[in-house]
Amino acid sequence: MSGGRQLISSGSPFEATIGFSRAVRAGDRVMVSGTAPINPDGSVDPEPSVQAARCLEIIRDALAEAGAGLADVVRTRIFLVDAADAGEVSAAHGQAFADVRPAATMVVVAALLDPRWRVEIEAEAIIGSSPPPVPVR
Repeated sequence: MSGGRQLISSGSPFEATIGFSRAVRAGDRVMVSGTAPINPDGSVDPEPSVQAARCLEIIRDALAEAGAGLADVVRTRIFLVDAADAGEVSAAHGQAFADVRPAATMVVVAALLDPRWRVEIEAEAIIGSSPPPVPVR
């Protein structure tokens, strides 16, 4: 990366309308915006676990474009519209970050931008901060 900032787009129609990037890389840091569970065709699966997995897939792709990976993530923020979804969303997060274990916050909010969304996830990464491999015992 040359220069100060690399802007990453996911092609979301909201990026141009709202004026934001899916992710921004500045030096060795990558900040991924709140990511909704939208499929490429615009559909949204109603299941919270599937929505969380889709959010994490979009985040993974944005990180890759910035030269990072899920293993470089140091913080996530998870927004839910229903606390009852915490278990399913936590399981998807745990599957993605089992060995990384970033600092994480999960909050329940009154609503998200689209009423179909049950979860939205943000992430921050530091390139090169991947945890060392866990020794096999």
